[in-house]
Amino acid sequence: MGRAIGMIEFKTVSAGVAAADIMVKTAAVELVEAQTVCPGKYIALITGDLSAVEAAVSAAESGYPEQLIDSFVLGNPHEGIFPAIYGTTHIEHVSSLGILETFDAASIIVAADTAAKTAQVELIELRVAKGMCGKSYLFLCGEVSAVEAAISRARSIVAESGMYLDSTVIAHPDPQICKAIL
Repeated sequence: MGRAIGMIEFKTVSAGVAAADIMVKTAAVELVEAQTVCPGKYIALITGDLSAVEAAVSAAESGYPEQLIDSFVLGNPHEGIFPAIYGTTHIEHVSSLGILETFDAASIIVAADTAAKTAQVELIELRVAKGMCGKSYLFLCGEVSAVEAAISRARSIVAESGMYLDSTVIAHPDPQICKAIL
């Protein structure tokens, strides 16, 4: 992976595909994921050098501004982001569980990056608008105080954009809950 990641999220598939095409034609970036998500929105995730990712996302934003829902560029994403997106994180023990939900796809990745950089927590899963009617969520774990700090900071970042839906911290979740999410 490159040093930066960026994402666009569009209201329509046609604008999203066209914007993704603009991104890869604008700068030397790699298209990591591009797909339709619920409810008929389109996301595209890219990686590359920071300046290339910034240029590509900016070009996509300006190409179809009326269809743009959200976007981001992260210059140094936390290493736990991609394993959590792809469900490859392996967690042995959950001391406490943090959950955060958003109204969109892009803000959950920014929230996860913020949470993981705020405190000593492990990202478990990032569900990016798939099967959620456009909503997204994250699961993370760690010691209670770390999870509380991470969720609190992530919640404040997402609330700034108006995409915050809900969050909770569960201290010492029952093993049945852990088994269900791991």
